[in-house]
Amino acid sequence: MSENSLVTNAVGRTVPTLINNVPSVPFKGVGKHRPTGRKHSIVIPSCADYPEDGNKLVPSLKEALIKAGLKDGMTISTHHHFRNGDLIANQIFDIAAELGVKGLVWAPSASFPCHEPIIGHLESGVVHHIEGSMNGALGRYCSEGKMAGLGVLRSHGGRYQAIQDGELHIDIAVIAAPAADAFGNANGLYGETACGSLGFALADSEYADRVIVVTDNLQPFPCIPWQIQGNNVDYTVVVDKVGIPEKIVSGTTQVTRSPDRLFLAEMTARFCEEAGLIREGFSFQAGAGGTSLSIGIYFAELLKKNGLRSRFARGGSNKYLVEMLEQGLTEYILDGQTFDLEGVRSLRENPNHVVTSPFTSYNYHGKGNFASMIDVVILGATEVDLDFNANVVTHSDGYLLHGIGGWQNCLAAKCVILPLPLFRGRVPVIRDAVTTICGPGEMIDVIVTERGIAINPLRQDLLDAVKHSSLPVKSIEELKTEADRICGKPAQPILGDEIVAAVKWVDGTVIDAVRKVIT
Repeated sequence: MSENSLVTNAVGRTVPTLINNVPSVPFKGVGKHRPTGRKHSIVIPSCADYPEDGNKLVPSLKEALIKAGLKDGMTISTHHHFRNGDLIANQIFDIAAELGVKGLVWAPSASFPCHEPIIGHLESGVVHHIEGSMNGALGRYCSEGKMAGLGVLRSHGGRYQAIQDGELHIDIAVIAAPAADAFGNANGLYGETACGSLGFALADSEYADRVIVVTDNLQPFPCIPWQIQGNNVDYTVVVDKVGIPEKIVSGTTQVTRSPDRLFLAEMTARFCEEAGLIREGFSFQAGAGGTSLSIGIYFAELLKKNGLRSRFARGGSNKYLVEMLEQGLTEYILDGQTFDLEGVRSLRENPNHVVTSPFTSYNYHGKGNFASMIDVVILGATEVDLDFNANVVTHSDGYLLHGIGGWQNCLAAKCVILPLPLFRGRVPVIRDAVTTICGPGEMIDVIVTERGIAINPLRQDLLDAVKHSSLPVKSIEELKTEADRICGKPAQPILGDEIVAAVKWVDGTVIDAVRKVIT
Protein backbone atom coordinates (compact mmCIF):
# COMPACT_ATOMS: atom_id res chain seq x y z
CA MET A 1 0.00 0.00 0.00
CA SER A 2 1.48 3.33 -1.03
CA GLU A 3 2.20 5.96 1.60
CA ASN A 4 0.00 8.51 -0.18
CA SER A 5 -3.06 6.33 0.50
CA LEU A 6 -2.55 6.56 4.28
CA VAL A 7 -3.78 9.44 6.44
CA THR A 8 -4.19 10.17 10.13
CA ASN A 9 -7.82 10.20 11.25
CA ALA A 10 -9.58 12.02 14.10
CA VAL A 11 -8.42 9.54 16.76
CA GLY A 12 -4.82 9.70 15.61
CA ARG A 13 -4.71 6.37 13.80
CA THR A 14 -3.09 5.92 10.39
CA VAL A 15 -5.69 4.44 8.06
CA PRO A 16 -6.02 3.74 4.34
CA THR A 17 -8.01 5.95 1.99
CA LEU A 18 -8.19 3.07 -0.51
CA ILE A 19 -9.53 -0.31 0.56
CA ASN A 20 -9.35 -3.00 -2.13
CA ASN A 21 -9.03 -0.13 -4.65
CA VAL A 22 -12.23 1.50 -3.42
CA PRO A 23 -11.97 5.03 -1.89
CA SER A 24 -12.74 5.24 1.83
CA VAL A 25 -13.31 8.11 4.26
CA PRO A 26 -11.15 8.38 7.41
CA PHE A 27 -12.98 8.71 10.74
CA LYS A 28 -13.82 12.39 11.32
CA GLY A 29 -15.11 12.17 14.87
CA VAL A 30 -18.37 11.06 16.46
CA GLY A 31 -21.31 12.48 14.54
CA LYS A 32 -19.11 14.50 12.18
CA HIS A 33 -19.56 12.60 8.90
CA ARG A 34 -22.66 13.23 6.79
CA PRO A 35 -23.45 10.91 3.88
CA THR A 36 -24.31 12.26 0.46
CA GLY A 37 -26.33 10.81 -2.39
CA ARG A 38 -29.19 8.36 -2.22
CA LYS A 39 -29.65 4.83 -0.97
CA HIS A 40 -28.49 2.01 -3.20
CA SER A 41 -31.20 0.35 -5.27
CA ILE A 42 -31.44 -2.77 -7.36
CA VAL A 43 -32.34 -2.87 -11.03
CA ILE A 44 -36.12 -2.69 -11.39
CA PRO A 45 -37.45 -6.24 -11.70
CA SER A 46 -40.61 -7.34 -13.52
CA CYS A 47 -43.18 -9.94 -12.53
CA ALA A 48 -43.08 -11.03 -16.19
CA ASP A 49 -39.78 -12.72 -15.38
CA TYR A 50 -41.09 -14.71 -12.41
CA PRO A 51 -43.59 -17.60 -12.24
CA GLU A 52 -47.22 -16.52 -11.99
CA ASP A 53 -47.97 -19.34 -9.57
CA GLY A 54 -45.26 -18.03 -7.22
CA ASN A 55 -43.25 -21.25 -7.36
CA LYS A 56 -39.59 -20.21 -7.40
CA LEU A 57 -38.24 -23.64 -6.46
CA VAL A 58 -35.08 -24.83 -8.17
CA PRO A 59 -33.62 -28.32 -7.60
CA SER A 60 -30.33 -27.41 -5.90
CA LEU A 61 -28.18 -24.63 -4.50
CA LYS A 62 -25.77 -25.18 -7.38
CA GLU A 63 -28.51 -24.58 -9.95
CA ALA A 64 -29.72 -21.52 -8.04
CA LEU A 65 -26.21 -20.03 -8.03
CA ILE A 66 -25.85 -20.71 -11.77
CA LYS A 67 -29.24 -19.11 -12.47
CA ALA A 68 -28.22 -16.13 -10.33
CA GLY A 69 -25.23 -15.64 -12.65
CA LEU A 70 -22.37 -16.60 -10.31
CA LYS A 71 -19.09 -15.44 -11.86
CA ASP A 72 -15.59 -14.23 -11.02
CA GLY A 73 -15.27 -11.24 -8.68
CA MET A 74 -18.80 -11.26 -7.31
CA THR A 75 -19.70 -10.48 -3.69
CA ILE A 76 -21.64 -13.26 -1.96
CA SER A 77 -23.37 -12.69 1.39
CA THR A 78 -24.61 -15.00 4.13
CA HIS A 79 -26.04 -14.48 7.62
CA HIS A 80 -24.97 -15.94 10.96
CA HIS A 81 -28.21 -16.70 12.81
CA PHE A 82 -27.18 -20.37 12.79
CA ARG A 83 -23.90 -19.40 14.44
CA ASN A 84 -21.56 -22.39 14.69
CA GLY A 85 -24.25 -24.66 13.27
CA ASP A 86 -24.30 -23.10 9.78
CA LEU A 87 -24.23 -25.68 6.97
CA ILE A 88 -24.77 -23.45 3.94
CA ALA A 89 -21.94 -20.89 3.64
CA ASN A 90 -19.20 -23.48 3.06
CA GLN A 91 -21.33 -25.19 0.39
CA ILE A 92 -21.55 -21.97 -1.62
CA PHE A 93 -17.79 -21.74 -2.04
CA ASP A 94 -17.42 -25.48 -2.62
CA ILE A 95 -19.84 -25.05 -5.53
CA ALA A 96 -17.93 -21.98 -6.77
CA ALA A 97 -14.71 -24.00 -6.73
CA GLU A 98 -16.40 -26.80 -8.65
CA LEU A 99 -17.55 -24.27 -11.27
CA GLY A 100 -14.06 -22.73 -11.55
CA VAL A 101 -15.15 -19.35 -10.20
CA LYS A 102 -12.42 -17.14 -8.71
CA GLY A 103 -11.92 -13.88 -6.83
CA LEU A 104 -15.15 -13.85 -4.82
CA VAL A 105 -15.76 -11.57 -1.86
CA TRP A 106 -17.50 -13.18 1.10
CA ALA A 107 -19.68 -10.77 3.07
CA PRO A 108 -21.04 -12.66 6.09
CA SER A 109 -22.83 -10.92 8.93
CA ALA A 110 -20.41 -12.95 11.08
CA SER A 111 -18.24 -16.04 10.84
CA PHE A 112 -17.72 -18.93 13.24
CA PRO A 113 -15.28 -21.82 13.68
CA CYS A 114 -17.45 -23.93 11.36
CA HIS A 115 -16.33 -21.66 8.51
CA GLU A 116 -12.65 -22.59 8.81
CA PRO A 117 -12.84 -24.62 5.54
CA ILE A 118 -13.14 -21.29 3.68
CA ILE A 119 -9.41 -20.86 4.35
CA GLY A 120 -8.89 -23.48 1.63
CA HIS A 121 -10.87 -21.30 -0.78
CA LEU A 122 -8.86 -18.23 0.23
CA GLU A 123 -5.67 -20.16 -0.52
CA SER A 124 -6.93 -21.40 -3.89
CA GLY A 125 -8.18 -17.97 -4.99
CA VAL A 126 -11.87 -18.87 -5.03
CA VAL A 127 -12.33 -16.25 -2.29
CA HIS A 128 -10.31 -13.03 -2.56
CA HIS A 129 -11.14 -11.48 0.81
CA ILE A 130 -13.75 -11.26 3.56
CA GLU A 131 -15.89 -8.26 4.44
CA GLY A 132 -17.29 -9.33 7.79
CA SER A 133 -16.12 -10.57 11.16
CA MET A 134 -13.20 -12.96 11.08
CA ASN A 135 -13.08 -15.13 14.17
CA GLY A 136 -10.72 -17.88 15.21
CA ALA A 137 -8.75 -19.46 12.38
CA LEU A 138 -10.02 -16.98 9.79
CA GLY A 139 -8.89 -14.05 11.96
CA ARG A 140 -5.46 -15.62 12.43
CA TYR A 141 -5.17 -16.23 8.67
CA CYS A 142 -5.94 -12.57 7.97
CA SER A 143 -3.67 -11.29 10.78
CA GLU A 144 -0.70 -13.17 9.33
CA GLY A 145 -1.15 -11.34 6.00
CA LYS A 146 -2.26 -14.38 4.03
CA MET A 147 -5.47 -12.96 2.56
CA ALA A 148 -5.18 -11.56 -0.98
CA GLY A 149 -7.25 -8.45 -0.21
CA LEU A 150 -7.91 -6.32 2.84
CA GLY A 151 -10.49 -7.57 5.30
CA VAL A 152 -13.19 -5.09 6.24
CA LEU A 153 -14.74 -5.21 9.70
CA ARG A 154 -18.09 -3.58 10.37
CA SER A 155 -20.62 -3.55 13.17
CA HIS A 156 -24.05 -5.07 12.59
CA GLY A 157 -25.45 -1.60 11.99
CA GLY A 158 -22.42 -0.65 9.91
CA ARG A 159 -23.03 -3.64 7.68
CA TYR A 160 -26.61 -2.56 7.07
CA GLN A 161 -25.40 0.99 6.45
CA ALA A 162 -22.76 -0.19 3.98
CA ILE A 163 -25.22 -2.34 2.02
CA GLN A 164 -27.89 0.36 2.06
CA ASP A 165 -25.45 3.05 0.93
CA GLY A 166 -23.99 0.93 -1.88
CA GLU A 167 -20.57 0.81 -0.21
CA LEU A 168 -20.94 -2.98 0.02
CA HIS A 169 -22.66 -4.14 -3.15
CA ILE A 170 -23.98 -7.70 -2.88
CA ASP A 171 -24.34 -9.60 -6.12
CA ILE A 172 -25.87 -12.75 -4.64
CA ALA A 173 -27.34 -13.14 -1.16
CA VAL A 174 -27.90 -16.66 0.13
CA ILE A 175 -30.34 -16.68 3.05
CA ALA A 176 -30.69 -19.92 5.00
CA ALA A 177 -34.12 -20.11 6.64
CA PRO A 178 -35.68 -22.61 9.08
CA ALA A 179 -39.06 -22.11 7.38
CA ALA A 180 -39.95 -20.82 3.91
CA ASP A 181 -42.50 -21.22 1.14
CA ALA A 182 -41.85 -21.70 -2.56
CA PHE A 183 -42.37 -17.96 -3.18
CA GLY A 184 -39.47 -17.12 -0.85
CA ASN A 185 -41.29 -15.83 2.21
CA ALA A 186 -39.21 -17.02 5.16
CA ASN A 187 -38.82 -16.88 8.92
CA GLY A 188 -36.66 -18.37 11.64
CA LEU A 189 -39.43 -19.34 14.04
CA TYR A 190 -40.47 -22.85 12.98
CA GLY A 191 -38.92 -26.16 12.13
CA GLU A 192 -36.13 -28.33 13.51
CA THR A 193 -33.54 -25.61 12.91
CA ALA A 194 -35.56 -22.68 14.30
CA CYS A 195 -33.15 -19.90 15.25
CA GLY A 196 -35.50 -16.98 16.00
CA SER A 197 -34.86 -13.70 14.21
CA LEU A 198 -33.49 -13.44 10.66
CA GLY A 199 -32.87 -9.70 11.00
CA PHE A 200 -29.22 -9.81 9.98
CA ALA A 201 -30.28 -11.01 6.52
CA LEU A 202 -32.77 -8.17 6.00
CA ALA A 203 -30.43 -5.78 4.16
CA ASP A 204 -29.21 -8.64 1.97
CA SER A 205 -32.78 -9.44 0.92
CA GLU A 206 -33.58 -5.80 0.21
CA TYR A 207 -30.47 -4.67 -1.69
CA ALA A 208 -28.76 -7.70 -3.27
CA ASP A 209 -29.04 -8.11 -7.04
CA ARG A 210 -30.10 -11.74 -6.64
CA VAL A 211 -31.52 -13.44 -3.54
CA ILE A 212 -31.62 -17.18 -2.88
CA VAL A 213 -33.57 -18.59 0.07
CA VAL A 214 -32.44 -22.04 1.23
CA THR A 215 -34.67 -24.00 3.63
CA ASP A 216 -35.07 -27.45 5.13
CA ASN A 217 -38.71 -26.81 6.03
CA LEU A 218 -40.85 -25.95 3.00
CA GLN A 219 -44.23 -24.56 4.03
CA PRO A 220 -47.37 -24.04 1.94
CA PHE A 221 -47.82 -20.42 0.87
CA PRO A 222 -47.98 -18.17 2.85
CA CYS A 223 -45.15 -18.75 5.31
CA ILE A 224 -46.20 -16.46 8.14
CA PRO A 225 -44.75 -14.25 9.54
CA TRP A 226 -42.49 -13.34 6.65
CA GLN A 227 -39.31 -11.95 8.17
CA ILE A 228 -37.91 -12.20 4.65
CA GLN A 229 -40.41 -11.18 1.96
CA GLY A 230 -40.71 -13.41 -1.08
CA ASN A 231 -41.14 -10.33 -3.28
CA ASN A 232 -37.39 -9.77 -2.80
CA VAL A 233 -36.43 -13.39 -3.55
CA ASP A 234 -35.37 -14.87 -6.88
CA TYR A 235 -35.01 -18.57 -6.12
CA THR A 236 -35.97 -21.01 -3.36
CA VAL A 237 -34.01 -24.19 -2.66
CA VAL A 238 -34.91 -27.09 -0.37
CA VAL A 239 -32.06 -29.00 1.27
CA ASP A 240 -31.89 -31.73 3.90
CA LYS A 241 -30.65 -29.42 6.64
CA VAL A 242 -29.60 -25.76 6.86
CA GLY A 243 -28.09 -25.97 10.33
CA ILE A 244 -27.12 -28.24 13.20
CA PRO A 245 -29.69 -27.55 15.92
CA GLU A 246 -27.44 -28.26 18.89
CA LYS A 247 -24.91 -25.74 17.54
CA ILE A 248 -27.43 -23.03 16.64
CA VAL A 249 -28.14 -22.17 20.24
CA SER A 250 -25.27 -20.09 21.57
CA GLY A 251 -22.95 -21.83 23.99
CA THR A 252 -22.36 -18.55 25.86
CA THR A 253 -25.83 -18.25 27.39
CA GLN A 254 -24.94 -19.66 30.78
CA VAL A 255 -24.71 -17.59 33.93
CA THR A 256 -21.10 -17.44 35.03
CA ARG A 257 -20.05 -19.53 38.03
CA SER A 258 -16.73 -17.73 38.34
CA PRO A 259 -16.55 -15.92 41.70
CA ASP A 260 -14.52 -13.11 40.11
CA ARG A 261 -17.04 -12.59 37.33
CA LEU A 262 -19.99 -12.81 39.70
CA PHE A 263 -18.31 -10.12 41.78
CA LEU A 264 -17.94 -7.99 38.63
CA ALA A 265 -21.62 -8.49 37.84
CA GLU A 266 -22.71 -7.61 41.36
CA MET A 267 -20.53 -4.48 41.41
CA THR A 268 -21.91 -3.39 38.03
CA ALA A 269 -25.49 -3.80 39.23
CA ARG A 270 -24.65 -1.94 42.46
CA PHE A 271 -23.19 0.92 40.43
CA CYS A 272 -26.32 1.12 38.28
CA GLU A 273 -28.52 1.20 41.38
CA GLU A 274 -26.46 3.75 43.32
CA ALA A 275 -26.04 5.99 40.27
CA GLY A 276 -29.83 6.08 39.88
CA LEU A 277 -29.82 4.34 36.51
CA ILE A 278 -32.35 1.67 37.50
CA ARG A 279 -35.71 3.37 37.71
CA GLU A 280 -39.29 2.96 36.52
CA GLY A 281 -39.43 2.69 32.74
CA PHE A 282 -35.68 2.46 32.15
CA SER A 283 -34.32 0.43 29.25
CA PHE A 284 -31.24 -1.75 29.04
CA GLN A 285 -29.20 -4.10 26.90
CA ALA A 286 -26.75 -6.74 28.10
CA GLY A 287 -24.82 -9.24 26.04
CA ALA A 288 -25.15 -13.02 26.13
CA GLY A 289 -21.89 -13.72 27.95
CA GLY A 290 -21.88 -15.21 31.42
CA THR A 291 -21.06 -11.94 33.22
CA SER A 292 -23.63 -9.93 31.28
CA LEU A 293 -26.31 -12.54 31.97
CA SER A 294 -25.55 -12.33 35.66
CA ILE A 295 -25.93 -8.55 35.55
CA GLY A 296 -29.35 -8.98 33.91
CA ILE A 297 -30.39 -11.30 36.74
CA TYR A 298 -29.25 -8.72 39.30
CA PHE A 299 -31.29 -6.11 37.42
CA ALA A 300 -34.36 -8.36 37.70
CA GLU A 301 -33.82 -8.72 41.45
CA LEU A 302 -33.48 -4.96 41.87
CA LEU A 303 -36.65 -4.33 39.88
CA LYS A 304 -38.55 -6.84 42.02
CA LYS A 305 -37.18 -5.42 45.26
CA ASN A 306 -38.11 -1.86 44.36
CA GLY A 307 -41.42 -2.60 42.62
CA LEU A 308 -40.16 -1.22 39.31
CA ARG A 309 -40.60 -2.25 35.69
CA SER A 310 -38.36 -1.77 32.66
CA ARG A 311 -40.03 -0.39 29.55
CA PHE A 312 -37.96 -2.54 27.19
CA ALA A 313 -34.90 -4.73 27.03
CA ARG A 314 -32.85 -4.95 23.87
CA GLY A 315 -31.76 -8.44 22.92
CA GLY A 316 -29.98 -10.88 22.03
CA SER A 317 -32.76 -12.68 23.84
CA ASN A 318 -32.35 -15.64 26.15
CA LYS A 319 -34.32 -17.47 28.81
CA TYR A 320 -33.44 -14.89 31.45
CA LEU A 321 -34.85 -11.98 29.46
CA VAL A 322 -37.88 -14.11 28.62
CA GLU A 323 -38.45 -14.74 32.34
CA MET A 324 -38.32 -10.97 32.96
CA LEU A 325 -40.90 -10.43 30.22
CA GLU A 326 -43.20 -13.16 31.47
CA GLN A 327 -42.89 -11.96 35.08
CA GLY A 328 -43.83 -8.43 34.07
CA LEU A 329 -40.43 -6.96 34.93
CA THR A 330 -40.03 -5.62 31.41
CA GLU A 331 -42.82 -4.70 29.01
CA TYR A 332 -41.04 -5.57 25.75
CA ILE A 333 -38.08 -7.44 24.37
CA LEU A 334 -36.78 -5.84 21.19
CA ASP A 335 -34.91 -8.82 19.76
CA GLY A 336 -32.12 -8.58 17.22
CA GLN A 337 -30.73 -12.10 17.73
CA THR A 338 -32.10 -15.10 19.55
CA PHE A 339 -29.64 -17.01 21.71
CA ASP A 340 -31.58 -20.00 23.01
CA LEU A 341 -34.72 -22.07 22.50
CA GLU A 342 -36.68 -20.19 25.15
CA GLY A 343 -36.01 -17.03 23.17
CA VAL A 344 -37.27 -18.74 20.00
CA ARG A 345 -40.41 -19.94 21.79
CA SER A 346 -41.14 -16.53 23.26
CA LEU A 347 -40.60 -14.82 19.93
CA ARG A 348 -43.15 -17.18 18.38
CA GLU A 349 -45.76 -16.83 21.12
CA ASN A 350 -45.50 -13.45 22.82
CA PRO A 351 -46.57 -10.32 20.90
CA ASN A 352 -44.45 -8.21 23.26
CA HIS A 353 -41.34 -10.09 22.14
CA VAL A 354 -40.62 -8.24 18.90
CA VAL A 355 -38.29 -9.03 16.01
CA THR A 356 -35.95 -6.15 15.17
CA SER A 357 -33.18 -5.74 12.63
CA PRO A 358 -30.01 -3.68 12.23
CA PHE A 359 -32.12 -1.14 10.32
CA THR A 360 -34.35 -0.34 13.28
CA SER A 361 -31.80 -0.91 16.01
CA TYR A 362 -28.41 0.15 14.74
CA ASN A 363 -28.28 1.75 11.28
CA TYR A 364 -26.58 5.14 11.69
CA HIS A 365 -27.65 6.32 8.24
CA GLY A 366 -31.32 6.33 9.12
CA LYS A 367 -33.71 8.81 10.68
CA GLY A 368 -32.70 7.73 14.16
CA ASN A 369 -32.36 4.24 15.64
CA PHE A 370 -33.04 2.43 18.91
CA ALA A 371 -29.44 2.40 20.16
CA SER A 372 -29.39 6.00 21.40
CA MET A 373 -32.69 5.46 23.24
CA ILE A 374 -31.27 2.80 25.59
CA ASP A 375 -30.54 3.97 29.13
CA VAL A 376 -27.91 1.40 30.12
CA VAL A 377 -25.86 -0.96 27.98
CA ILE A 378 -23.44 -3.56 29.34
CA LEU A 379 -20.64 -4.56 26.96
CA GLY A 380 -17.30 -6.37 26.96
CA ALA A 381 -13.90 -5.50 25.48
CA THR A 382 -10.49 -7.04 24.94
CA GLU A 383 -8.66 -3.83 25.93
CA VAL A 384 -9.28 -0.30 27.19
CA ASP A 385 -6.76 2.52 27.34
CA LEU A 386 -6.16 5.58 29.49
CA ASP A 387 -8.35 7.67 27.17
CA PHE A 388 -11.18 5.12 27.55
CA ASN A 389 -10.80 4.00 23.92
CA ALA A 390 -11.82 0.36 23.65
CA ASN A 391 -10.94 -2.62 21.47
CA VAL A 392 -13.07 -5.66 20.66
CA VAL A 393 -11.53 -7.12 17.50
CA THR A 394 -7.89 -7.86 18.36
CA HIS A 395 -6.13 -9.18 21.43
CA SER A 396 -3.08 -7.51 22.92
CA ASP A 397 -0.91 -9.78 20.76
CA GLY A 398 -2.37 -8.10 17.66
CA TYR A 399 -4.28 -11.12 16.39
CA LEU A 400 -7.71 -10.51 14.89
CA LEU A 401 -9.93 -12.94 16.76
CA HIS A 402 -13.34 -11.29 17.30
CA GLY A 403 -16.04 -9.55 15.33
CA ILE A 404 -17.56 -6.17 16.22
CA GLY A 405 -21.19 -7.33 16.29
CA GLY A 406 -23.52 -4.67 17.64
CA TRP A 407 -20.85 -3.40 20.05
CA GLN A 408 -20.04 -0.13 18.27
CA ASN A 409 -23.71 0.66 17.72
CA CYS A 410 -24.51 0.20 21.41
CA LEU A 411 -22.01 2.91 22.34
CA ALA A 412 -24.72 5.44 21.45
CA ALA A 413 -26.63 4.43 24.62
CA LYS A 414 -27.00 6.96 27.44
CA CYS A 415 -24.66 5.03 29.74
CA VAL A 416 -22.11 2.52 28.44
CA ILE A 417 -20.56 0.23 31.05
CA LEU A 418 -17.73 -2.23 30.44
CA PRO A 419 -17.32 -4.84 33.22
CA LEU A 420 -13.82 -6.24 32.69
CA PRO A 421 -11.29 -8.24 34.69
CA LEU A 422 -8.26 -6.08 35.42
CA PHE A 423 -6.11 -8.66 33.68
CA ARG A 424 -6.55 -11.88 31.69
CA GLY A 425 -3.89 -14.55 31.87
CA ARG A 426 -1.52 -12.09 33.56
CA VAL A 427 -2.01 -9.60 30.71
CA PRO A 428 -3.43 -6.23 31.84
CA VAL A 429 -6.65 -5.17 30.12
CA ILE A 430 -5.97 -1.45 30.63
CA ARG A 431 -3.22 -0.25 28.28
CA ASP A 432 -1.48 3.03 27.52
CA ALA A 433 -3.05 2.74 24.08
CA VAL A 434 -5.27 -0.03 22.75
CA THR A 435 -3.93 -2.19 19.93
CA THR A 436 -6.98 -1.39 17.79
CA ILE A 437 -9.51 1.37 18.38
CA CYS A 438 -13.06 0.13 17.79
CA GLY A 439 -14.82 2.70 19.95
CA PRO A 440 -13.65 6.24 20.85
CA GLY A 441 -13.22 6.94 24.55
CA GLU A 442 -15.75 9.75 24.64
CA MET A 443 -18.46 7.10 24.24
CA ILE A 444 -17.30 4.77 27.04
CA ASP A 445 -18.69 5.92 30.39
CA VAL A 446 -17.72 3.40 33.07
CA ILE A 447 -15.12 0.64 33.46
CA VAL A 448 -15.95 -1.85 36.22
CA THR A 449 -13.14 -4.13 37.42
CA GLU A 450 -12.81 -6.38 40.44
CA ARG A 451 -10.37 -3.86 41.94
CA GLY A 452 -12.27 -0.66 41.32
CA ILE A 453 -14.55 1.38 39.09
CA ALA A 454 -13.27 4.06 36.70
CA ILE A 455 -15.72 6.70 35.49
CA ASN A 456 -14.92 8.74 32.41
CA PRO A 457 -14.12 12.30 33.55
CA LEU A 458 -16.51 13.51 30.84
CA ARG A 459 -19.37 12.05 32.94
CA GLN A 460 -19.33 14.42 35.89
CA ASP A 461 -22.99 13.56 36.48
CA LEU A 462 -22.06 9.93 37.21
CA LEU A 463 -19.12 10.97 39.37
CA ASP A 464 -21.46 13.20 41.39
CA ALA A 465 -24.11 10.47 41.63
CA VAL A 466 -21.80 8.00 43.40
CA LYS A 467 -19.64 10.52 45.28
CA HIS A 468 -20.99 9.47 48.65
CA SER A 469 -21.42 5.76 47.90
CA SER A 470 -19.28 2.95 49.26
CA LEU A 471 -18.25 1.90 45.74
CA PRO A 472 -14.48 1.73 45.07
CA VAL A 473 -14.30 4.55 42.51
CA LYS A 474 -10.78 5.13 41.19
CA SER A 475 -9.18 6.86 38.25
CA ILE A 476 -8.36 4.72 35.24
CA GLU A 477 -4.69 5.60 35.81
CA GLU A 478 -4.89 4.11 39.30
CA LEU A 479 -6.37 0.90 37.93
CA LYS A 480 -3.66 0.63 35.27
CA THR A 481 -0.92 1.20 37.85
CA GLU A 482 -2.35 -1.58 39.99
CA ALA A 483 -2.58 -3.98 37.04
CA ASP A 484 1.00 -3.25 35.99
CA ARG A 485 2.19 -3.74 39.55
CA ILE A 486 0.63 -7.20 39.65
CA CYS A 487 1.44 -8.33 36.11
CA GLY A 488 4.42 -6.22 35.12
CA LYS A 489 4.57 -3.82 32.19
CA PRO A 490 2.86 -5.57 29.26
CA ALA A 491 4.82 -6.35 26.11
CA GLN A 492 3.74 -4.65 22.92
CA PRO A 493 2.69 -6.79 19.95
CA ILE A 494 5.17 -7.07 17.09
CA LEU A 495 3.33 -5.65 14.11
CA GLY A 496 4.51 -4.86 10.61
CA ASP A 497 3.63 -1.92 8.39
CA GLU A 498 1.37 -4.01 6.17
CA ILE A 499 -2.34 -3.38 6.71
CA VAL A 500 -4.41 -6.57 6.60
CA ALA A 501 -7.86 -5.22 7.54
CA ALA A 502 -9.75 -1.98 8.07
CA VAL A 503 -12.14 -1.30 10.94
CA LYS A 504 -15.13 0.81 9.96
CA TRP A 505 -17.03 3.08 12.32
CA VAL A 506 -20.85 3.08 12.40
CA ASP A 507 -21.03 5.82 9.75
CA GLY A 508 -18.83 3.97 7.25
CA THR A 509 -15.63 5.92 7.97
CA VAL A 510 -12.37 4.13 8.84
CA ILE A 511 -11.57 4.32 12.56
CA ASP A 512 -8.50 2.06 12.55
CA ALA A 513 -6.46 -0.45 10.59
CA VAL A 514 -5.27 -3.90 11.64
CA ARG A 515 -1.63 -4.59 10.84
CA LYS A 516 0.11 -7.84 10.06
CA VAL A 517 1.37 -9.78 13.05
CA ILE A 518 5.06 -10.64 12.80
CA THR A 519 5.39 -14.21 14.04
